[in-house]
Amino acid sequence: MNLDLTKRPEPSEHAPYYGRYISLVADGDIVATLERQQVETQALLRALPANKASHRYAPEKWSVAQVVRHMADTERVFAYRALAFARGDATELPGFDENAYAEAAPFDGLPLAQVLDDVAAVRRATLTLLAGFDAQAWQRGGSANATPISLRALAWVMAGHELHHRAILRERYL
Repeated sequence: MNLDLTKRPEPSEHAPYYGRYISLVADGDIVATLERQQVETQALLRALPANKASHRYAPEKWSVAQVVRHMADTERVFAYRALAFARGDATELPGFDENAYAEAAPFDGLPLAQVLDDVAAVRRATLTLLAGFDAQAWQRGGSANATPISLRALAWVMAGHELHHRAILRERYL
């Protein structure tokens, strides 16, 4: 099988739920897309005043800091899945509860600059990881949260997840 990494993954490569993220990403080199996103996302987030970190658009909603840390946490989980699949690990990987993660971490107590540095560091690590995969690795996949997904789809989901949350930040928080 010869995958074209510039084309979005086929629906057979991921659960239908992930299609909402993948659909947000334009065709093109997915690693280059993730690199561009890092610059765009940092520009958006660095423009936020420090006092906006704990802002919530509604009482029961996450703060800006929680949304940003959720982006980093989710990318960490997806990058681990990508690493496991690329290395041929056939272990069924667990899901994760993003709400439990948000509740368990003191996101609102951290300076906004630290939160932004974290999301940038995660993306740099993801880019290094993905850039090191050879053609064979990109053809692998596995199962996470009891659902099959390809490594290629994971990369596209990471890009789409970030676009999804950038849109929410712009529409509801800024």
